[in-house]
Amino acid sequence: MTTIHSKEHFLAEIQESFEQIFTIIDSVPTRKRKLTVEIESRDRNFRDVLMHLYEWHAMLERWYKEGMSGDTPSMPAPGYQWRTLQKLNYQIWINYQDVTLTQAMKRVKLSHQRIVKLIEMHTYDEIMTKKMYKWTKTSNLYSYFAANTVDHYNWAIQKCTAIEKKIIESDVEG
Repeated sequence: MTTIHSKEHFLAEIQESFEQIFTIIDSVPTRKRKLTVEIESRDRNFRDVLMHLYEWHAMLERWYKEGMSGDTPSMPAPGYQWRTLQKLNYQIWINYQDVTLTQAMKRVKLSHQRIVKLIEMHTYDEIMTKKMYKWTKTSNLYSYFAANTVDHYNWAIQKCTAIEKKIIESDVEG
């Protein structure tokens, strides 16, 4: 996690990394964007990566809503613990296999906008001050927002780059 010195810098970093994901996807010819590639991981196409981001946005929105209303959110998700993230992420993957890439792109763009609006509602101090909100425990809003935006987007950039590379390699071979 990088340190931010202003909310504006944080928002710019989030937007830049989010747009980079779509730059990678857009670099692949439209007819090839839906391809699933052989890589040693769960997310093997752009849709898988985008829906993973979308679901983590949705979880963050739920944590935020429940936490800000005074409840203690079930994190990361009901029935899961942080130590069972691999099972949760696999379930996320299963849940979205019927979603098209076009749908995935629309959903993640909308969820991204909702998260940005949540961040915009807060001052820099509200984002950065630890223990300001009971539901964040010893942490701050920044750690939740960063983990589910820029940090996750950097993961997605790496995944999308690997997928793009495999698609290009298959094009050269085929």
